[in-house]
Amino acid sequence: MKIGEISKATGIPVETIRYYEKIGLVPEPAREASGYRNYRQSHLQRLLFIRRCRNLDMAQDEIRELIRLADQPDADCSEVDALLARHLSHVRERLRELASLESTLEQLQQACSEGRTVSECGILGGLTSEPSANTPAGNSSHIPGTHGTR
Repeated sequence: MKIGEISKATGIPVETIRYYEKIGLVPEPAREASGYRNYRQSHLQRLLFIRRCRNLDMAQDEIRELIRLADQPDADCSEVDALLARHLSHVRERLRELASLESTLEQLQQACSEGRTVSECGILGGLTSEPSANTPAGNSSHIPGTHGTR
């Protein structure tokens, strides 16, 4: 199977498949005499596994660890369970952060009243002022804590 075919079968863009190969999440396929990559069923299964993990918002390191664990089929699954527990904890933290973000956005939206000019806009004023004292330090990103790996 060529890269375009496996891309279509998995719904993963060609560039992403090449990236997964480059970082070692997917083994590099054999090449035909013409130089084209020749993907096998095992590549398709691995890419579908990765896509499902990404749909669960798992980080590359988490996926890499799951792949490592999957390659030990007779091992105790407690490490898999622990990884999922850590990920679930991360998701719950993000949900709390998103709830806080929602509250902040609602407060900003309430700062605007009809009939005012842009220069009087409470939303723009709120976005240009310093964060309130109850905003945790270090939580200045749009969704705090989502860009690190956990």
